[in-house]
Amino acid sequence: MLYKKNSEEKLSKELFKNPTCEFRGTPFWAWNSWLEKDELERQIGIFKEMGFGGFHMHVRTGLKNKYLSDEYMQLIRDCVEKAKDEKMLAWLYDEDRWPSGAAGGYVTEDVRYRARYLLFTPFKTAEAKKSVEVSAGRTNNGKLLACYDVVLDRDGYLSSYKRIGEDDDAEGTKWYAFMEIIGESDWFNGKTYADTLSKDAVDRFVEVTHEKYRKCTGDEFDKTVPAIFTDEPQFTHKAVMNNSFDKMDMIMPWTDKVPELYEKAYGADIYATLPELFWDLPESKPSVHRYRYHDFISELFSSSFADNIGSWCRKNGIALTGHMMEEPTLRSQCAALGETMRSYRGFDIPGIDMLCNWHEFTTAKQAQSAVHQFGYEGMLSELYGVTAWDCDFRTYKHQGDWQAALGVTVRVPHLSWYAMGGEAKRDYPASISYQSPWYKKFSVVEDHFARLNTALTRGKPVVKVAVIHPIESFWLHWGPNDKTAVLRESLDERFDNVTNWLLEGSIDFDFISESLLPSLCEKGSNPLRVGKMEYDAVIVPGCETLRSTTVDRLSEFGKNGGRLIFMGDAPYLCDAVESDRGRKLFERSIRIDFSRASLLNTLESDRTVTLRYANGRLTDNLIYQLRRDNDCEWLFICHDSEPKIKDIDYGSDIKITVDGEFVPELYDTQSGEITPLGASYINGKTVISHKLYSYDSLLIKLTDGKTDSAECEKKSEAPEGKSVVGLVDYELDGKNVLLLDMAKFKLSGETDFSPEEEILRLDNICRERLGLPLRGGSIVQPWVSGDIPPVDRLTLRFTFDSEIDYSGAELAFEEPDRLEKIVFNGSEVAKELCGSYVDISIFRVKLSDIIKGKNTLELTYAYGEKTDIESVFILGDFGVKVTGTEKTVIAMPEKIGFGDITRQGFPFYGDNITYKFKAVAENGKIDICASWYRGAMISVKVDGEEKGNIIYPPYILGVDGLSDGEHDVEMTLYTHRYNTFGPLHLVNEAEPWHGPDAWRSKKCNWSNEYVLRRVGILTAPKINN
Repeated sequence: MLYKKNSEEKLSKELFKNPTCEFRGTPFWAWNSWLEKDELERQIGIFKEMGFGGFHMHVRTGLKNKYLSDEYMQLIRDCVEKAKDEKMLAWLYDEDRWPSGAAGGYVTEDVRYRARYLLFTPFKTAEAKKSVEVSAGRTNNGKLLACYDVVLDRDGYLSSYKRIGEDDDAEGTKWYAFMEIIGESDWFNGKTYADTLSKDAVDRFVEVTHEKYRKCTGDEFDKTVPAIFTDEPQFTHKAVMNNSFDKMDMIMPWTDKVPELYEKAYGADIYATLPELFWDLPESKPSVHRYRYHDFISELFSSSFADNIGSWCRKNGIALTGHMMEEPTLRSQCAALGETMRSYRGFDIPGIDMLCNWHEFTTAKQAQSAVHQFGYEGMLSELYGVTAWDCDFRTYKHQGDWQAALGVTVRVPHLSWYAMGGEAKRDYPASISYQSPWYKKFSVVEDHFARLNTALTRGKPVVKVAVIHPIESFWLHWGPNDKTAVLRESLDERFDNVTNWLLEGSIDFDFISESLLPSLCEKGSNPLRVGKMEYDAVIVPGCETLRSTTVDRLSEFGKNGGRLIFMGDAPYLCDAVESDRGRKLFERSIRIDFSRASLLNTLESDRTVTLRYANGRLTDNLIYQLRRDNDCEWLFICHDSEPKIKDIDYGSDIKITVDGEFVPELYDTQSGEITPLGASYINGKTVISHKLYSYDSLLIKLTDGKTDSAECEKKSEAPEGKSVVGLVDYELDGKNVLLLDMAKFKLSGETDFSPEEEILRLDNICRERLGLPLRGGSIVQPWVSGDIPPVDRLTLRFTFDSEIDYSGAELAFEEPDRLEKIVFNGSEVAKELCGSYVDISIFRVKLSDIIKGKNTLELTYAYGEKTDIESVFILGDFGVKVTGTEKTVIAMPEKIGFGDITRQGFPFYGDNITYKFKAVAENGKIDICASWYRGAMISVKVDGEEKGNIIYPPYILGVDGLSDGEHDVEMTLYTHRYNTFGPLHLVNEAEPWHGPDAWRSKKCNWSNEYVLRRVGILTAPKINN
């Protein structure tokens, strides 16, 4: 049990103010280098300082210690012991990289356990195609299963088909069905992904991985070690034909036992109807055989993987957590999983993966629904990944808020790097750890969510509405794109619309999985009891087919007075077979068209919470979660979208109406303070008025009774305030940075230097010249390949201009063991390391003087497959000017103005900067407004004393208790590392996916000139006294 403190009768004020480790985030800690105990323990201390309650020990590309070796397991144990000492939690991760199942290739050394798939093709032989990770390509290693004579009509529908012999001729087109084994891949260390449809393969995975962790840390299961994370399990992805008449390789998930198990499930030979998986029947009539295949594969996958591992976890007293692959749309989950929700029955803490700044409400709702119905104690999210170095605290709070409203209680920030040497620095930054300049302030984010979790993990969710999940109707249309793509897109659009209409219309709901319903709901009572939940209203959102078990329960629910609502047309199939049962049920129920207005109007009587603007309109960007605790109800409200412009926010007046009469209290998750709220009462409902800004969220405790406190009067707007005038003094947290990422280059056998090129591009050129593999994320792990000796020498020549002579510069670089020689302005520089820069894998040496005019730096490396050629940095107390591609060292500015610091001598600077000025207090106070900034956050000191932070709208910090007169104000902007380590030649400034390819953009998406992000307090703060 994770939340053991929730057994207390009520939430204590002390726990809310100071939440313990189980309520706090637990980041993905990227084990991506040579790991050492002392450094691991140092970083655990940093996590605690950041407000985290634990960490996931997660192997990433770059690990050098042998995975699952005795040495590796000892490091796991060391971290568990350190976590225990620090009163933190150590979470396990079940794989070398991802997706889970192959155990870094240990499982799939045995060919029996390698992923299989069905190759359906008109070509008996053809050129093999390389498999990329889990995307299968023809391997020509297959076993012929069957041959078919397929005849299509003039419109491309399946006119007839029959099974024929290997040597028989066909009247139509001859198609072959092979079972192939997926090809080997560097991503799986020269092996393959596992056969997740095979219980035997998954048993082997558990034996290799989970048993090893049990022996090492089993005594701390359900104590310091609460759970083991499984990441993106999936089967070989299903494909659809482009056009019905195309002759192309088709791939569908398969394993050796499919024919045997399918016949056992349906009493039918799967080979007899195999072509119906690929082509539509005439007039697009539904194929029950297609439907059964998708259902069968989904069940085989769920039972072989999640059920199997979950059973082991429950037996051994540890929770199974993690997330599935491709959950958000009907199409994506059909292709990778068959059905998302089915696998959650095997989990104890189901999770989701929310990358970028995306808003996948369907993904979260599916997991939250399973959590509700199975009565699980929590829900996990892997969040913040791929959001780039310049993602700020506003976005971190927003993403966490809406996910908390949709059930997330275990936050797994992605990603905290052990080290960032070589390719690791492009492993989906930012690093939410010591490499980010704001890490010492991150606790302001974590404290908010930890306090929120102390309430939102208690009690039981209040949800009165359920929606039948439409995935099974989607299966019917998994056919050629020219026949079914439009139908599939329409179903996905409806799936998304229903989710958004309900959530943004302030009607919370759960999805009901038809495959899970029989085990969770014995009969159709009113309210409809599904596991731990009870629903007063059930929506059928345009489903074409329903299971007979679903029809049985919904019929009883309706007969007992339950509100059954059909949107759109009546189901005309039952278990994918034509039937009038769905229509009859449809005719006895509430019927509405498929529109937002009809849906929300029909559910008006089912509302528990209503959120409206002051003008009476339903809000369209707020969502909520309501929970019933022993002594109260907890209501959490937040925004489900970010403003397009973060800096201009006047707030919105909203009216919150809750069924029942309550005394409301505001539990302030930013400060930990608790204050009463005013309320009014109308027709047995509690009405609370409140002003919300775009990044605000509210946690309200509702206790039975009535408050004597009327709604608060609106405060009059404060005067605008006066801007700080002119240039100001400033202070840097670190040295300024001159980035050197463009160089001329030559290998040892070459006479002349090649023309100047960007560092990663020239590395590729040199590798191609020497026949070495290119660098990137999909490489064999160093713990497998070991060190590979260099084969050549590479010399890089960097040049830059300077307007000044400067002494005291330092060079920051990587690969000290392979950097053989440093020459600066003709003189060799001693390679005497004098510390690190930003990260443990970036080292510093002292440089000789920078001279006025042209400066030349030459670096010579022992070069080979394992040499990481990266940008280098010159550090010092100087300024830098960038003009196009040219970089010039200039004198350090004496003062700076409010605005973009990249244009004031700091284009590549990535540490924090403090602005210093005077302000006058009157009547003992100053209000400071800084509404336009680019950085993570701003902290404020007055007369050297910390006074608070400016992060969220309205961007005003009030400072009281001052003497009247002039005071020293210091505003520290916590910046980011984008302009130091980001993809500075990427043209697309709106790129949402900051993975390795962002640094290797091409053609019109590449710029030789630097594409910098603005950094700074961009307009002068306004002082109101």
